[in-house]
Parts: sequence; structure tokens; C-alpha cells
Amino acid sequence: MQRKVIIAGGGTGGHIFPAIAIANALKKIEPDINILFVGATGKMEMEKVPQAGYPIEGLEIAGFNRSNIFKNILLPFKIWKSLRRAKAILQGFQPDVVVGVGGYASFPMLNRAQKNGIPTLIQEQNSFAGKTNKILGRKAKKICVAYDGMEKFFPSEKLVMTGNPVRNSISQSAVTREDALQHFGLSTAKQTIFAVGGSLGAKSINEGLQPLLREIVDRDIQLIWQTGKPYYETAKAVAAPYGSHIKVYDFINVMDFAYKAADVVLSRAGALAIAELCVVKKPVIFVPYPFAAEDHQTSNAMNLVNKQAGLIIKDDQVQSQLGTVLFSLLQNKALMEQLESNIGKLGNPHADVTIANQVLGII
Repeated sequence: MQRKVIIAGGGTGGHIFPAIAIANALKKIEPDINILFVGATGKMEMEKVPQAGYPIEGLEIAGFNRSNIFKNILLPFKIWKSLRRAKAILQGFQPDVVVGVGGYASFPMLNRAQKNGIPTLIQEQNSFAGKTNKILGRKAKKICVAYDGMEKFFPSEKLVMTGNPVRNSISQSAVTREDALQHFGLSTAKQTIFAVGGSLGAKSINEGLQPLLREIVDRDIQLIWQTGKPYYETAKAVAAPYGSHIKVYDFINVMDFAYKAADVVLSRAGALAIAELCVVKKPVIFVPYPFAAEDHQTSNAMNLVNKQAGLIIKDDQVQSQLGTVLFSLLQNKALMEQLESNIGKLGNPHADVTIANQVLGII
């Protein structure tokens, strides 16, 4: 008999790409499995999931707006409406299990599924669990986590240490350093920095790099700079005088090439970014986004920093500290090797398969 799975959540690439990785692993294990995604209307999952070959239903749901409380007036109505829609989706699709990967659509779907007695699994990506996942965790069958110490948020008997899923294009990449540098038009004889702030870029990283461009070039270092669309034109203009040393992109599709080309990575500390960096084993300087829910990016980064598997600069200290930390790391071969070795121990390139087996195990 064909088994049916709903995967709910999204909002950012950090939720969507792991969800797709889990779906692909489920298909590999059980090719005739029927998978339906549920996301938030207007969010990027409504585009990315169909591109990956899966159907998706949308809920009209949003999170609490902390910066403008007046925008929350319709929130209770949206939650009520999304719970009704979630109930209708469950009745129509009749899933055997519902998986929550975080994001706005996760709560209504798992809440209704639990009320209907349908088994649920939570894939908690961060080292600091959000309020909704803590509530949902009470009735979930399994909670797949990527960090130790998660029993302070969830019942310990439900926890399974799986790591976070990483896209096959990264975990299974066979690209060489030479190929990667050639792809970006860079020299194999120079050290290379890869700066990435997520799909929309990171304001502090972008603004912190700008005054360092002259020194980067003077030190004969190369930079692959993913700026995000909002900063792209500015970055392109300020990088123009420095020729082939600085390569500016608003978004990079071939992340495996960018990681492979890099000697050091400068990155936000979202769960997906960290999972990828652990798998590709790169020395990294984290600049956590300070306004993430419960400041979970700082918690994520510190989990690695405490294991000597990464360095950290606070978002508001980038302007004053970035140059010192970045250039001293590039000159310290022993520290780079230590960071590379320690971060590599934390990676799990098969997390998607491990989670998929947990999903099938609770049906």
C-alpha cells in the first residue's frame, strides 16, 4: 500500500533545502511514496518546492511581527484560517505521518495532525529550539536534532541525533579546488576568502568587507563575495577598481564550487550554513544574525566555537574586528588546520537518509 507523507514548513532556504533533501531520501528508499509539501503562501517554498518536483499547498500564515506590532492585528484570524486549511488538507490527503521542518506552516499542520492522532516528527535544526517546536515536541513521536544538549527543550526519550540534511550537490560533490577556482576565474596560487550571508546577503558582513578590499588585494588574497540582491550593485561598484581579485555575485547557485575554492569562509550561522560547512570541512568565521528568533544563530555558532570548530565575531563588532580576525586566521596555518579538522568531525553527509528512516519508522 502506498504510504503518504506531508512535509510542512519553509520560509527560508534554511528550512526548504533540508526539507527537499529529506523528501529525496524518502523517494530513494521508497520510490512509490506520495509526498505533499505544505508551505506559507507567498514564501519562497511555493517556488522552490515545485522546481524540485514536488506538489505544495499554501497556508495564509505569518509570524509575529516584532518591529511593527500593528501588522499583527490580523494574525489571530490568519492562524484560525490556517488551522482550518490544515485540517482540510489532512482530510483530503490522508497522510500516514506529518514532518515539521520549521517555518510558519509547520505549526498549523503538526498541531492539527496531533489533534487527529496522526504521527508527527520534528526536524529541529537549531541548537536553541523555538517556542512552537517546544509545544509541538510534547506530542511528537520523534524529534531529530543536530546539536547535543537538546533535552533541555524536548523529552529526552524522543530525541534522535541525526545532524541537519545537506543538499546532495554539496555533500556528494566531486569538484576539485582547481576546477572551482577556474570556474570563478581565480588563481590557484592565491588564498581565497568566500563571504556569504545567506540568500539575501548580510548587511554587517557586506559593510565590514567594503573597507577591507584594498588590503585584501594588497595582500594578494582573492575574494568570492555573495552579497545578496540588495547590496549587489553597491558591491560591484566598490569592487570594480580591484580587478580579478574580487568576484562579486548577488547569488551563487554552485555552492559546492564556492566552498571548494575557499581557504576561509565568512558566514552567518544559520543551521543550513553550519551543516554545509561541517560537511565541506572549512575554517569559518561566524557572524551570527542577532535578530533571529531566540538569538539561535549565536547559540548555533557558540556550539562550534566551544568545540574549537569555528571563530565568531558579533554582528555589531564586524567593522572593528573583521580585518584583524580574518587576516590573522589566513596567516595561521596551524589554526586553520585545527578548525578544519574539528568542524569536519561534526558533519553528517547522510543526515537526510537517517531522518527519512526515522520518518518511515513511526508510520
